[in-house]
Amino acid sequence: MDGVRVARRPVALAAAVVLILEAFGIVLLNWILSIVVDRQQMSLAGLQPRAMSTGSWVGGILFGLYLLFCAVVLLRCALRDRAPGGFTRIALISCAVVHGMLGAFAVGLVGWVAFLAMMAVLALLVLTLMAYGEGFSGDARGNAENTPNGGPPVAPTSA
Repeated sequence: MDGVRVARRPVALAAAVVLILEAFGIVLLNWILSIVVDRQQMSLAGLQPRAMSTGSWVGGILFGLYLLFCAVVLLRCALRDRAPGGFTRIALISCAVVHGMLGAFAVGLVGWVAFLAMMAVLALLVLTLMAYGEGFSGDARGNAENTPNGGPPVAPTSA
């Protein structure tokens, strides 16, 4: 149990750093895609090329902000050594699900290296969620002073 408490801060920090790098990578990739679509005047189902390039740019920014939000949540967990709350925990779970699905798509579209990268990020997220989960750190808030079933067992007294 102490090994989990010691390892959860570095894992949360590593996951946060990876998500920050991934956020900038996603924004950069979508920016490049928007430039390519705009310069080649690509169109899909009658959409204007300018609308497609703007959509790519906006989608990349929104996804990058989502990843940055998850990274901030992980940084906060690591710095305070407390579990994420309700909404932020759901955001981290959704981020893990997104990385699982991206990994499944990446293996077919990009290759095994991209799949392994997505699975590494997924592993960091799941490990962080499990390390800050109930049972390891006390109550659901990660408060180490309060155990889930009250205080520690009391030694029997002789009468």
